[in-house]
Amino acid sequence: MARLHLATHKGLITYEGSDTDWRLTNVAFLGHNVTIVLSDPRSGMLFAALALGHFGVKLHRSSDGGKTWDECGVPVYPEGATIAPHPMAEPGAPLKPAALSEIWALEPGGTDQPGQLWAGTIPGGLFKSLDNGATWELVESLWNAPEREKWFGGGKDDAGIHSVCVDPRNSRHVTMGVSCGGVWETQDNGDSWELLGEGLRADFMPPDLQGDKTIQDVHRLVSCPSDPDKMWIQHHNGIFRSTDAARTWTELQDVQPSSFGFAVCVDPNNGDRAWFVPGVKDECRVPVDQKLTVLRTDDGGQTFISQRSGLPQQDCFDIVFRHGLDIDSTGRKLAFGSSTGGLWITENAGDHWHCVSNTLPQIYCVQWDRTEV
Repeated sequence: MARLHLATHKGLITYEGSDTDWRLTNVAFLGHNVTIVLSDPRSGMLFAALALGHFGVKLHRSSDGGKTWDECGVPVYPEGATIAPHPMAEPGAPLKPAALSEIWALEPGGTDQPGQLWAGTIPGGLFKSLDNGATWELVESLWNAPEREKWFGGGKDDAGIHSVCVDPRNSRHVTMGVSCGGVWETQDNGDSWELLGEGLRADFMPPDLQGDKTIQDVHRLVSCPSDPDKMWIQHHNGIFRSTDAARTWTELQDVQPSSFGFAVCVDPNNGDRAWFVPGVKDECRVPVDQKLTVLRTDDGGQTFISQRSGLPQQDCFDIVFRHGLDIDSTGRKLAFGSSTGGLWITENAGDHWHCVSNTLPQIYCVQWDRTEV
């Protein structure tokens, strides 16, 4: 029996089941805004980040599958840390104080790094914990990079780190995505960083700036666990693929019905197979023709299959956020949750989808349980 965790606007919701028999088995933090969930296969711990408005950001962890929870530490920006004003701000606008508004990514370190976690945040700081989230330290090497001054918000008011990919061959090799700040790589566990992303294109910028790697609006970045050099990006204006560990990217053209979207996941056993959930465009965030579809490619983006079986094909307004699509270790079972509270699961790589519920709160993150509690 599989277990699925949903980080939603009204709590952390857990389902258990198989095939078409899924049951809601637990709700934690009822009524509270849960932005991200992490099921850590190394420790068996479950982590949940909450954004509670004027009460701040909280992080909780559970060692019994979500039955009980303990509050742990949260990332804290150093006193005096600042972020640059948005590029569209008035000339001479002052720097803004850096204060944590959301944990937007939460990922485990490598199997040889017990207790290490990575947290990507808004407004654009990357934090590291060595003690399962009890304490956090800002990765100053990235924070002090001169290019960070050009980062700006993409969908959120401020820049945010939402994707962290740890290389299973070398835990010190980490690649991450920023909106809007491009793709960054460290080879030494965060001591130094290099800006990657040759071939990415930002069509919302003036022509002479569209290729600027510093301002790319990466919506989501994923890598294939069995073939980590193969990576996928769902970008603000398209789908991109890399076969050299994010150094260069190829834009996939003429993807129908649309290449705009937020979520992407890759088959853990096949780096050429990936899934996307498209919308119309940034200014119209609904499914094309109000018909929900999932796109799958089996050949590295040369062709795409539109998977609609079991999905609503009229009067549909669902959009899937960056972390709202997940795949299990088999590469056959996927789940996605939507902006309007829909949850769908497939057991056959998307050939048919089963609607588990369409009355849930807004869903921010979907993750298969990877613990053995």
